[in-house]
Amino acid sequence: MTRLDDATLPQGDVRLLGTDVAQRLLRSTELARVAYVAKDGTPRVFPMLFHWTGSEVVLSTFGGLKVNALRARPDIAITIDAATTPPSVLLIRGKAELTDVKGIVEEYAAAQRRYAGEEQGAANVAAVDRPGTTMVRIAVRPTWVGVLDFITRFPGGTTPDEFARRGQ
Repeated sequence: MTRLDDATLPQGDVRLLGTDVAQRLLRSTELARVAYVAKDGTPRVFPMLFHWTGSEVVLSTFGGLKVNALRARPDIAITIDAATTPPSVLLIRGKAELTDVKGIVEEYAAAQRRYAGEEQGAANVAAVDRPGTTMVRIAVRPTWVGVLDFITRFPGGTTPDEFARRGQ
């Protein structure tokens, strides 16, 4: 994807993935906060390691309640943010595509290496890579993207001046 810094793109435009803020967060070791609706109809947010393939955010898990909930209701929202001053925030919405995988999901291993470094990442993968291991690959192709940098892009699409006047 071509990198761009265009404050004129509206929130929701998937081309925002090409901004410096989005690219920095997609390469970061910040956790993705994944929001979905549980089987009982209540919202959930779960922090997860992620891997960006260039077209999909890939989350990997060993199963559990979130997998069943996502199979029933695949709509998902993801936030990747850095608690810096000013903060940087990437917001993504899409549908989760779940694939059962025998063994270790490739992007899980890549995420482990990015988050923990080559040696520790390999050790983390080796610790769970046993005969009979199965994982679920959760791929999200963004259909809506938002970026907040609190310099040029603010919540609600306000301008820097409008944002500064809030609370006065």
